[in-house]
Amino acid sequence: MLNRRTLVGAFAALAATALPAASQDWKAKVPELTLAVIPAENASGTVDRYTPLTEYLAKEIGIPVKLRVANDYAAVIEGQRAGTIQIAFYGPASFARAVMTGVKTEPVVNQKHGNGASGYYSVVYVKADSPYKTMEDLKGKNLALVDPNSTSGNQAPRFFLQKAGYDVDKHFGKTFFAGSHENAVLALVQGTADAAANLWNAEDDTAITRMIPKGMLKKPDGTSLQQSDFRVIFKSEFLPEGPFSVLSSLPDDLKAKIREAFVALPKKDKTAFDRLSDGKDLDFTAVTLKDYQPIIEMLRYNDEQRKRS
Repeated sequence: MLNRRTLVGAFAALAATALPAASQDWKAKVPELTLAVIPAENASGTVDRYTPLTEYLAKEIGIPVKLRVANDYAAVIEGQRAGTIQIAFYGPASFARAVMTGVKTEPVVNQKHGNGASGYYSVVYVKADSPYKTMEDLKGKNLALVDPNSTSGNQAPRFFLQKAGYDVDKHFGKTFFAGSHENAVLALVQGTADAAANLWNAEDDTAITRMIPKGMLKKPDGTSLQQSDFRVIFKSEFLPEGPFSVLSSLPDDLKAKIREAFVALPKKDKTAFDRLSDGKDLDFTAVTLKDYQPIIEMLRYNDEQRKRS
């Protein structure tokens, strides 16, 4: 069902939905741009991570670029729908949801991680000192999800756990949305949840490894938790990394300028690029709508399952 090659033809037409080119004098029509980012971490961390990028884009494009840290994933989708967010960083599921609900947005690039993959996995964490070693052990327990439109924090675990024989809403005694990847981990640490769904790029690049240097993960005695204090008991199949995406309605020459700026970022401003991943990523990979067709199919499946329940 998630085989991209079998679905490319059905979505080929969507790749050409950009509107006709606007006037060359686009600065008169678009005096500034807004880059919005999904809340993968707390607001201050997101601002620190993405401010160098907005400064770089403003310099390269030639107009002010404002950073907007969204309260939830839906805010990015609705902001692009309304035209108030011209550039967005989406997770793959939130991008797919935007496309599925009629938002005219075009993916530009996604990040290539240190292992050479332009994607990641969804995992279910438990604390290493807990008795839970399998999904069966978690029957009737509490699961912290991230956001309804999060890929690794909701849509992917629902899809892949269903395929493995576990209906999330029936298997767990309680599920709840923590709001961000960091909050889901904190719910696990604080005992609000017995397990937490989250993202996993590589052994040395996870939500947990990014939280540790910030001093966010502490034991009751105040000592720092380490990655070894957590155990992965479920891991999804490979997922494409979420894209930076631009509104299709922007003037063509402005869209081209934005694309050029992103492609050049890793070499032109390595400091800003490295800040996006704490230096873990290698480069950007150019992406198109067809790269997210498997995610669109995953969401359609999940939507259908929800209707039946």
